[in-house]
Amino acid sequence: MCDQHTLEDDILFMRKKGQLSRRQFGKLTAGAALAAMLPPVLNAQDVTESDVMIETPDGMADCYFVHPSSGSHAAVLMWPDILGLRPAFRAMGKRLAQSGYSVLVVNPFYRSAPSPVVGEGASFQDPAIREIVLPMAGQLNARTHVTDAETFVAWLDQQSAVDTGRKIGTMGYCMGGPIVMRTAAALPDRIGAGGSFHGGGLVTDNPDSPHLGIPNMDAHMLIAVAENDDERDPQSKEVLREAFAAANVPAEIEVYEDAMHGWCVIDSAVYHQEQAERAWSRMLAIFETAL
Repeated sequence: MCDQHTLEDDILFMRKKGQLSRRQFGKLTAGAALAAMLPPVLNAQDVTESDVMIETPDGMADCYFVHPSSGSHAAVLMWPDILGLRPAFRAMGKRLAQSGYSVLVVNPFYRSAPSPVVGEGASFQDPAIREIVLPMAGQLNARTHVTDAETFVAWLDQQSAVDTGRKIGTMGYCMGGPIVMRTAAALPDRIGAGGSFHGGGLVTDNPDSPHLGIPNMDAHMLIAVAENDDERDPQSKEVLREAFAAANVPAEIEVYEDAMHGWCVIDSAVYHQEQAERAWSRMLAIFETAL
């Protein structure tokens, strides 16, 4: 997950690359400009979008549901990063739906506040933003990850736009990475593929470490690792490789060169389009075969 080390790495990276100031970047990421940053979807399907409220054991979760306008399709559950559900993730969810999936993008902080919990152009580098999101993230744990996943998957299976004869995919960013792991482990009958993009805390010394659930999975997994995350913790990827292999769970684990923590999210200050597109394409390829 985002932490002080990640913050320092990203600041150094932006200075080195001479990237935009936060004010300039905030203007760029406003409104439709976000969607324009994404390459067009080949043979994009027309989609239907809606804001939905889903009752969970802990309250009402506001989510974004987007799917092809006709037919039923494999579902994908998307977990945002530490800045939560916002226009960037709506754009990413819509793009996935245009490729033929029924996508639920959740507000992981619904227990604390409705989305968006931060404004346009917000950055984790801003101390005021960290003061908002870190306490919210601190309320989430292994139990809430699983109860939320169970609730959202059950909701998806009730939707006419979802083909329940096909397995569900799940993808998560930053703090969403561990949630993907726990979702796949808790719901092996429904989750057929999962992707963690610069996910933090996949391997810990705690008894509820996400990697300990690997033997329960029946999914094809993609673990896309930021270069600076790997430099700080090079052993985690090896633990994951060994655990997936021992459980006979197919997994693609790769460190993405010159990609900093957060590189896959289009409103991130360290967004790396080339490497983000490569990670996105790998996930689509896995979804196509595993779902």
